[in-house]
Amino acid sequence: MKKNLLLLGIFLMTLTPFLTGCDKEEPLPEKKPVIELIERGELKGTLDENYTLSASTNYQLTGSFIVNEGATLTIPAGTRITATAAAGNATETYIAVMRGARINVQGTADAPVIMTSTQGKAGDWGGLTLCGKATTTAGADATAEVGNFKYGGTEDADNSGAISYLVIKGSGAKINSESEYNGLTLYSVGSGTKVSNVAVINGADDGVEFFGGTVSVENLYLENNEDDAIDWTEGWNGTVKNAYVKHTIKGFSTVVEADGKNNNPKIENLTAVSTENGTALQFKKQSGATITGLSLIGYTKIVDMVDGGPLANVKINGETASLDKAYDGPATVDPSSWKWADANAIEVVELKGEVTANTTLDATKAYRLTGAYIVNNGATLTIPAGTRILAVAAEGKQTETYIAVMQGAKINIQGTAENPVIMTSPNAKPQDWGGLTICGNATTTAGVNATAEVGDFKYGGTNDKDNSGSISYLVIKGSGARINTESEYNGLTLYAVGSQTKVSNVAIINGADDGVEFFGGTVSVENLYLENNEDDSIDWTEGWNGTVKNAYVVHTIDGFSTVVEADGVNNNPKIENLTAINTNASKTGTALQFKKQSGGTFTNVYLEGYSKLVDMPNNGPLANILIEGKTATLTGPYQTGKLDIGTWSWFK
Repeated sequence: MKKNLLLLGIFLMTLTPFLTGCDKEEPLPEKKPVIELIERGELKGTLDENYTLSASTNYQLTGSFIVNEGATLTIPAGTRITATAAAGNATETYIAVMRGARINVQGTADAPVIMTSTQGKAGDWGGLTLCGKATTTAGADATAEVGNFKYGGTEDADNSGAISYLVIKGSGAKINSESEYNGLTLYSVGSGTKVSNVAVINGADDGVEFFGGTVSVENLYLENNEDDAIDWTEGWNGTVKNAYVKHTIKGFSTVVEADGKNNNPKIENLTAVSTENGTALQFKKQSGATITGLSLIGYTKIVDMVDGGPLANVKINGETASLDKAYDGPATVDPSSWKWADANAIEVVELKGEVTANTTLDATKAYRLTGAYIVNNGATLTIPAGTRILAVAAEGKQTETYIAVMQGAKINIQGTAENPVIMTSPNAKPQDWGGLTICGNATTTAGVNATAEVGDFKYGGTNDKDNSGSISYLVIKGSGARINTESEYNGLTLYAVGSQTKVSNVAIINGADDGVEFFGGTVSVENLYLENNEDDSIDWTEGWNGTVKNAYVVHTIDGFSTVVEADGVNNNPKIENLTAINTNASKTGTALQFKKQSGGTFTNVYLEGYSKLVDMPNNGPLANILIEGKTATLTGPYQTGKLDIGTWSWFK
C-alpha cells in the first residue's frame, strides 16, 4: 500500500507542471505608442486605427497628430484639445486627416469641441487639415502646401467624416514667407463630408480655405483671422451657407479671396462687419461665385478684381457684381444665438439727424452715416481714436449725407498716429458723400450770420478766438458731393472758425471738390496731406488769416484745378512748408492761383510738375504774395525745401 501511495505521489508531481500550465494567461497585444500617448492625454504621432477620445480628458496636442488612411478619429461633445507647441515647433503642431481617413467631431451647441492653444493667440499652432479624394484643378495626387500631404482624386462624393460644433483658436503658424496654416483647411474634400457650426477665431492666416473639392459648410463664425476669412482655389464648387465675419484688428486681407478657375461656388447669407476698413470680396484670375444675402459694413473696398477677371463671373443678389455698390443692406446672419462660438456681433450704428446733447462715439462699433448728422449749438460730438464712419448715401442722396457742426457747437476728433479717425465711403470715390463742415463765430468779410453755400448754415461773428473744438489725426475720403453746377462739398470746410480751434494731422483723399477750404476765420492747420482732390487742394476766401503749416499735396490725375486757390481780400494768411508734386500724364496744372486782391506769405515752397506756377486771373498785385521773403514771380522756380512725410503713416 505504501509503495502504491509513493508511486501516486511521484505521478502527481510529474503532472503538476502540465496542470498549472493550462491556467497561465496569454500575454496581451502590445499597445502602439500613439495609443499609449492618447491614453495619457497626449496627441502626437500617426493613428492607424479607429479611436474615440474622451470628453473628460483635457488633451495636449504636442506635435503633429495624423489620422491615417482607413482610420477614424471620433471626438465627442465637450472635448478640449490644447496645442502646446514647444518653442519653434508651432508649424509641427497640428491635426491632419489623410485621404481615406475620417474625423467625426461630435460637438453640440451646449458642448462644442474646442481646439486651441494655451493663450489662443494667432500663430500658436497649425490648425485642422482634411485631405480628400474629390476633384481639384491641381489633379489627382496633388501635394499640399503644408505637410506635403497628398490629396485629390475623382470622387466628388468623397466622405472624410463629419464636423459639428467645432471652435478653433490661435491657428495659422507660419511655415515660410509664402505659406501658413489655416484654421480649417479642406483639400479636395467631397460632398459626402458634413461640416456645420464651425468657428475660427484669431488665426494668423485664413479662417477656412478650400483647395478644390465639393464640400459645403453651414454656419461659419470667423473672427479676426489675419489673412482671408473665407478662401478658395483650385475649382472648389461647394456652398457656404450662413457665415458671419468679424474684423476688429488691423492688417487683415479680405472677407473672401477667390483664386483660379471659376466653378461657381455659392455663398448664401454672408454678413461681414469691420471696424478697421479693409477689402470685402477679392477675385483673382478667372474666379467668381454666386452670392446671395450679402451684407457688408465697414469695408472701404467692396469688390476687387485683382487680375482684371470678368465681373460677369461674380453674381451678387441675382445680378452681375458692381464695383460701385456698397452691398450694405441689413444683416442676413445674426450670430448672437451662436453661444457655442462665443460669438459677438459688432454693433452697427446709424448716424443721422441732430445731436442736441454731448455725445461720444465708440470705436468698437461700426458707424454708417446715412444722412445729415448735425451737431447743434451747445452740444459736443467726441469721436475717439480708431473710430470709422462709413458714409453710405442712398442713390441720389449724396448731397444729403454729411457731418456738420453748427455755431456754438464743438467736435473733438481724438485720433492718434496709430489709430486715426476715418470718414469715408465704401469705395472712396469722389462725390460719394458731402464731407465735414464746421461753422464758427470768427470774423469773415461775409459779415455776421452769413449763410453758407451748403446747407444754408449760419456762420460768422466777432469772436476771432472762437473755439469749435479740435481735430487730430483725421482721414477723409470720397467727399465732394455736387450740390449744383456751382457748388460742391469739400473734404473739410471751415466757415469762420476761430483760432482756439485746433486742427492737425488731417488727410483728405479723392475729393471731388477742394481738400480744405477756409471761409474767413482765424483757424490754423498743421500737417495736411491732400491727394487727388479734383478742384483745389487748399482754398480760402472771405479774409481768412490763419496759418497752414506742413502741407503735402499729391496730384496723379488730370483735370484738377490748383494746389492753392485764394480769393477776395488779402488778410495775409501764412503757408509754411508747402510741397506739391504733380505726376499726371499730361504734366499740366496750376500750382498757386490768386484771384481779386488775395495774397499770402509763403515759406519753404517746393513745386514740381506744374505747367503754371503762379496765376493771377484778375491781375491782382503780385506784391500781395511773398514767397521766400520776396515778391512772387509768375515763373519761379519754387523748390526751396521738400517736405519729408516719411513718418506720416497714419493716412495709409
